[in-house]
Amino acid sequence: MRIAVFSDIHANLVALEAVLAEIDAASPDEIWCLGDVVGYGPRPNECCDLVGARAEICLGGNHDLAVRGTIDLGEFSGDAAEAARWTRSVLTDDARVFLDRLEPEGERANVSLYHGSARDPVWEYVLSDQAAVATLAIDPRPLVLVGHSHVALQMRWNDDSLAGGLAAAGTEIELEGRVLLNPGSVGQPRDGDPRAAWLLLDLDGRRGTFRRVEYDIERTQAQMREARLPEGLAARLSLGE
Repeated sequence: MRIAVFSDIHANLVALEAVLAEIDAASPDEIWCLGDVVGYGPRPNECCDLVGARAEICLGGNHDLAVRGTIDLGEFSGDAAEAARWTRSVLTDDARVFLDRLEPEGERANVSLYHGSARDPVWEYVLSDQAAVATLAIDPRPLVLVGHSHVALQMRWNDDSLAGGLAAAGTEIELEGRVLLNPGSVGQPRDGDPRAAWLLLDLDGRRGTFRRVEYDIERTQAQMREARLPEGLAARLSLGE
């Protein structure tokens, strides 16, 4: 079984379409999304429609939960809060129905899925060894997938030791032992590579490959400026941070 995994689209339709085009070329059996379909970006409704049509499973991220009203916008500040308020104001009924059915954690094909972590599926970033160990200690499944941090990551727990770190484009990993992976972000990468990120899993062959896709960043930035979203959110797309 071959799975395409992505996360943190953040209403960046141009990036999502580029990722899906590459996914289609790879012909996986299923598509999984780890949450934050909306927030920050200019095309929330179109992204909800597309993910709803294409993904076999989609989690709800903190931005998804805030836009639908499960999380108070007081939990957000600055540009994130402004973008969430704007997203609420333009959300269609169909997009709201889609967001309303999302949960921040799930399971499929004996793989655990969290937007954040096993310890806190909504808010915790798995960026440290301590956070990775905590999730692997809580969740017994051999493969755990997380999103939220916008950083492509591969970690392996073996013989009471943790190894791994950032996963650059083209990184391949054997899915042996206890493994935690983050595919990175489609719509707002924060690992220094501005290209849209996704992950291809071969569950039968026990391998994973981290992918990056070029997309028209300037087009998304123009859409964000047209919507009068915060300039900082648009500018950071060029930097991947």
